[in-house]
Amino acid sequence: MFGRASSMMPLRAAQRVSARTASPMQIRRASGHGPSYNEPSGYLFGEKPPAPGTKRVKDAWEWPWYLGMYGGAAAFVVAMWYKPDKSVRVWAAPEAEKRLDESGLEWRYKPSPNSGYPNGIPK
Repeated sequence: MFGRASSMMPLRAAQRVSARTASPMQIRRASGHGPSYNEPSGYLFGEKPPAPGTKRVKDAWEWPWYLGMYGGAAAFVVAMWYKPDKSVRVWAAPEAEKRLDESGLEWRYKPSPNSGYPNGIPK
């Protein structure tokens, strides 16, 4: 452990010295090559409309993008439509009703005789 740290010490010192002695132009690492701002052309996405009587030529990436984007969205909708319902109400409610019925306790709602539906609400 100590041998490795001491062997790396001169290397780091050399890096610091070389960074201090280097000119400012050599230190810049993230500089670009010219302006990154595109002047507005007045056209949507910078594309000029095609000449009358000609069709727009689509780029090679457009059809795969459309298929992937809209096909993926359609597959997601179908998968969500047919996914199994695993909510608590689906599996726990029938079991709870069965257990309450077996216990003999009165647990279902019964409307009062003055509610207008003394025999229960018609279905």
